Amino acid sequence: MMTRDASALDQRSNAGEQPAQGTVPALSIAGVNHSYGARKALNDVSFDVQPASFTALLGLNGAGKSTLFSLITRLFAVQSGHISIFGHDIGKAPSEALRLLGVVFQPRTLDLDLSLMQNLLYHAALHGISRRDARVRADELLARIGLSDRAGNKARDLSGGQMRRLEIARALLHRPRLLLLDEPTVGLDVKARSDIVDHVRQLVADQGIGVLWATHLFDEIAPSDDLVVLHQGRVLAHGPVQRVVSESGASDLNAAFARLTTQASPARSPEP
Repeated sequence: MMTRDASALDQRSNAGEQPAQGTVPALSIAGVNHSYGARKALNDVSFDVQPASFTALLGLNGAGKSTLFSLITRLFAVQSGHISIFGHDIGKAPSEALRLLGVVFQPRTLDLDLSLMQNLLYHAALHGISRRDARVRADELLARIGLSDRAGNKARDLSGGQMRRLEIARALLHRPRLLLLDEPTVGLDVKARSDIVDHVRQLVADQGIGVLWATHLFDEIAPSDDLVVLHQGRVLAHGPVQRVVSESGASDLNAAFARLTTQASPARSPEP
């Protein structure tokens, strides 16, 4: 779940007080470092996510993806560097930044004993959305994900893919302009994974949302995506997928990733 800053996401989100979109990145990461004691989890990480774009954050388990998400959402404090959302520094203006952000974490965060509608209404209340507006938005989102007829059912009765769609709907209740998804298809079958990826890509196309999608699965990344390759806490490549592949001298993304990570690993000092 998000921090108390997120629960205080003010009702100004309904008033349209947002920075002019298209003039600043949806998300800007600049020179971010993070350590757990002597172990450095992130090393001078920098990249941008543009509005109305799908950016894939590709890395193996332990690359630092979840640590980065914890920093963006302020679960962890930024030790050095800067993170901003549509121009709002998350350290200096957390409420303004976080009200523009929706998050789907890797672990399931639904209350399984609440109904679908209750899960959505509870989340809306944390964002200061009136019950009347929350119900209207919840009805719209449940219709979009094809679960209107199950609004009164307990969340535990859903399939894994349906739970993920509900979590995405919940993350969109306060109408954010940036959506973070941390390994959202873990544990799902091939069909459910494909449906979730397609659903999020449609959100980008229909609503102009900026998306940062963390994954270790190559088949979730399209040639038209922006790509950030994160390995052992360092950004090895950033740009359109086709450019990253071309500049690596490889024939496809799998080969490019293997080449980039193999070249990078010997240059990194062993971690304690």
